[in-house]
Amino acid sequence: MNAYPSQLVFDLSHRQALGAEDFLVSRSNEAAVETIDRWPDWPHPASLVVGPEGAGKSHLANVWRLRSGASVIAAAELHDDAVAALPDGGAIVVEDIDRGIADEKAFFHLLNRARESKLAVLITSRKAPGELEFSVPDLRSRLRALPMAELQPPDEALLKAVLVKLFSDRQLNVEPPVIDYLSVRMERSMAAANAIVAAVDRLALAKHRKVTRPLAAEVLVGFGESHE
Repeated sequence: MNAYPSQLVFDLSHRQALGAEDFLVSRSNEAAVETIDRWPDWPHPASLVVGPEGAGKSHLANVWRLRSGASVIAAAELHDDAVAALPDGGAIVVEDIDRGIADEKAFFHLLNRARESKLAVLITSRKAPGELEFSVPDLRSRLRALPMAELQPPDEALLKAVLVKLFSDRQLNVEPPVIDYLSVRMERSMAAANAIVAAVDRLALAKHRKVTRPLAAEVLVGFGESHE
């Protein structure tokens, strides 16, 4: 993240995501970041990154894609022809297996190829394999045996930094007390941060007002969050 008001100082590791915006590292996402950074020295040729909507799975997958030269495919579009086209020693990102896999047998074949042909596979999901249902026998157990890194909901420091970044992206200079106010009252998720910042921006424009605590409180009421 590029710029913060000088009054806000966060004790967070700061790294440049290759070909993408900056990515902040905190305790809530460091395990997944370490998984990406450790490649190609993975203990298994396939790895899982699991986390809620908007937590940064696609961002980290893109970092890995640029490092590894991987192709990218949504699980809902994965068929035998895509698996057959992969060269031995190649790499692929399979995104969002929780949203359905077009051909589970093809996916199972892909995992077999990862073991047999030194094919690197990064898999993303909003849910852990044990929470998913599959029709192909043994697919769940095969996935559960893979190394898995979880993106946890953002901790307070990360949530504050994300709020500042999102407001900055909209050319809104928001004072630290407003950031503090939002961060302790809103749902602790990246998706909520995006939605709330967008709503604050719309309300500020509609009312021709600066972003203040009272305006932020109006938005939180609309989201069903406490404004006390």
